[in-house]
This record gives sequence, C-alpha cells and structure tokens, in this order.
Amino acid sequence: MTDEGYTKFHCQWIQAPPIQANLIEKLNRSRQRLYRAGLIGYYPDLKLSYGNLSVRAAESCEFLITGTQTGSMQSLSGDHYTWVTGYDIDANNITCRGPIQASSETLTHAAIYELDEAFRAVVHAHDKFLWNRLRHAVPTTRDDVFYGTPDMARELRRIYLETDLRQRRLAVMGGHDAGLISLGANIAEAAERLLKEL
Repeated sequence: MTDEGYTKFHCQWIQAPPIQANLIEKLNRSRQRLYRAGLIGYYPDLKLSYGNLSVRAAESCEFLITGTQTGSMQSLSGDHYTWVTGYDIDANNITCRGPIQASSETLTHAAIYELDEAFRAVVHAHDKFLWNRLRHAVPTTRDDVFYGTPDMARELRRIYLETDLRQRRLAVMGGHDAGLISLGANIAEAAERLLKEL
C-alpha cells in the first residue's frame, strides 16, 4: 500500500467558510457508525487515514465530500467537508470549494454519480477481512486499476454495465488493498449496505 492516501488528481481548491452544520448532520451520523465499526480510520504504521463519504446535492451535479486525510478523526465538523463543484475525469481534474481540499477518492465518487441518478450517496471504506471475503463475490474492479485515477472511473463504468452493481450497490476495489465502495439513495442506506456485511 505504498501509494495509499495520496491525491492523484489536479485540484483547484477555492478556500471558503466551513460547511453549514445542517448540511452535514446526516453525513456525520452515518460516518460515526462507520468509524466505530473500523471501516473509516487510520493506519498508524503508514501514518495515513482511510475512508470517505459523500452525498450528491439535490438539484445539481455538485456533491459534498469529506476532506483529505480526515479518516483518523473521531468526529468531523463543517471544517472537514468540501463541495466538489466541478470535475473532468479524462483530464484528471477536480474543483472544490470549502475549508479543506477534497478526499483523494473524489474522482471515484464523481464517476459513480455519473453512472446513475439513483446513486445519491457513496461510502468508500476499508476492511481487509470483508475485502477478501467479498472479492469477486460482488462486482470487483480489476487488480491493475488503482484508486483515485481516471482508470478507476472507467473501470467503475465497466462493472456497472457488466455486473449487477446497480442492484447490489456494493463493490470491491481489486487494485486498492482493503478498498470497498457502497452506494445508496441516501447516506444512511449507503452506510448500512456496508455495515450489514460485518
């Protein structure tokens, strides 16, 4: 996991005030459950955080996502979220607005939102036991496709078209050690889809 946690896209970050508390209340509730279950957290040996979550804005292509390297924090405030206001997967670019830069998995979240209007929330978590158990039992990306890249975005499209990802709403990232993705119509549903596998 030598490249874990590193942002692989070009980020145009527009610094802005903290996100309003009412916009992150449901996100934080689900994140607490994921954090307590160890699906979001910190690798002390690598000094890297893992796990992130996002929700799509009601009537736009923007989405609210946890900031980079926030997985280690037990609880988050408006200082730890940012709005993704634009992205170009092929150009490997994102634009975000908020008090912190977006998570290293932002392109993955963007790619998922492009796939289907039914996907309104995304959880990216880590669990080696689940990763081993679910690998190839649920939609799984190829082992040679790495996180946070345009290739991962394209690979997610492939498994969406070729597997039952829309129904399962759960995927394993084959080339991202311990990496899992769950999807939902809201953040509680996306979190529960993963938690019930524990």
